Amino acid sequence: MDIRQINDEYAVAGQITVEELDEIKAMGFKSIVCNRPDEEEPGQPSFAEIAAKAEELGIEIKHVPVGRMGVDADAVNGMVDALDELPRPMLGYCRSGARSTTIYEKSQHLRG
Repeated sequence: MDIRQINDEYAVAGQITVEELDEIKAMGFKSIVCNRPDEEEPGQPSFAEIAAKAEELGIEIKHVPVGRMGVDADAVNGMVDALDELPRPMLGYCRSGARSTTIYEKSQHLRG
C-alpha cells in the first residue's frame, strides 16, 4: 500500500483491500473516501466490501466515484460534502491515487 500525504488532513492511495483496513486504522485515519467506481477492473474489491469492514473498525466512509469522464462538478460537490462531513485525517483512494488527488485539489477551490 502506497500512501502519499497531501497535507496534515488528507492522503491518497491506490486501490486498498479489506485486509489493509486494520493498518489504515492503526495509521490514524478516521475516514476514507473511495473515488473509484465499482467494477472498473476485474477483481477489484467493491465499495460495499471496503465499507463494511471500515464501519466495523469505526472508520467513516463515503463513495464519491470518478469514472471515465473524469472529475466533473457532481464529483467535486460530493467531495466537498465528504470533506465537510467526515473527520480527519482522511484517506482518498482510486486505482492509482491520481483521481483522489485531483478531486481533492478541485474541491479546495469551493471550500476556501
